[in-house]
Amino acid sequence: MSATPESENKEPQAYLPDFCAASTVFIVVLIAELVAILLTLTAHDTPGLFLVELARNSLFILWLAMLSSVVMCLFRDRLESAGKTRAFVLSFLILELLCLILAELSYQLSLFFPDFITIHDSHFFFILRTVAISSIVIALAMRYLYISSEWRRSIALEAQARIRALQALIRPHFLFNSMNTIAALTRTDPKQAEEAVEDLSDLIRANLGVSGDRTTLKAELEVAAIYQRIEKLRLGDRLSVRWDVAQLPMRALIPSLTIQPLLENAIYHGIELLPAGGEVIVTGMCDDKFIDITISNPMAEGAKCAKGGSQMALANIRQRFELAYGSRAAVKVEDSGSAYTVKLRFPLDENIA
Repeated sequence: MSATPESENKEPQAYLPDFCAASTVFIVVLIAELVAILLTLTAHDTPGLFLVELARNSLFILWLAMLSSVVMCLFRDRLESAGKTRAFVLSFLILELLCLILAELSYQLSLFFPDFITIHDSHFFFILRTVAISSIVIALAMRYLYISSEWRRSIALEAQARIRALQALIRPHFLFNSMNTIAALTRTDPKQAEEAVEDLSDLIRANLGVSGDRTTLKAELEVAAIYQRIEKLRLGDRLSVRWDVAQLPMRALIPSLTIQPLLENAIYHGIELLPAGGEVIVTGMCDDKFIDITISNPMAEGAKCAKGGSQMALANIRQRFELAYGSRAAVKVEDSGSAYTVKLRFPLDENIA
């Protein structure tokens, strides 16, 4: 059975911002343009030429910002391997070196193309002023990006902690219900109880020992199928489960212990209340971006099932989906009186490891 990939358990480093991310590049460009506007406002003294001066300053600063982002994107992993303090020191020195090289190149170009590039300062003062300003801007920008990266990392770690806490609530509930099923079988059919114990041990080994937040659909469906076998031993022909999940990508990731609790609800609050039993239908569909899973079961007319366990499992799954996917996922319930349906929709994320 597939386990959660190692990447799920691996804590991301946050020494440096991810300069390959579009959001980080956008912030860098925004800061660069704000610096260009500020420098133009403070140094501009010729009426009518503000936009021309702004364009020149923007060209120089944006080139520096984009080149710095590319270099930091390429060397981020190597820099982080040096440790937090060294990573920032080396990053600062690399950015300053880039600034010095670009400033020198710009000054030399101004000598060859005086009609297009005009620098009023002397060579030494231009380089000194550029390095001084860039030092302040680079230090402030990196500090802001670092704090922003650490904030996002703390949010992610808090979400993982909440997911594990929610899983800790549902796993004992699942285990106790399985043990109650086995206890009932020991009085009626000891041989079937022995088979149920073997299935339960498989469940514990396959799922309860997994420490990751997500698992593959293949593993999740196998856990639900084993649970179905345990309940089948207890309910016999009263229970039937139809699995229509052939279209689902088995390597896709899903929060662990999602389908089994819903199958448990369908059996305990639906099938078990029907004297003749019934059929639980599990269907799955997938497109390029999202996975849809539906679990439906018949309901006894006029029967009022205990809402505690059902609502706890649904609330638990909703919270875990919200933490894992935000607004991109949905858990919907349809109760027609004669049928109860839970619909899951979440982003497609395949484990390609």
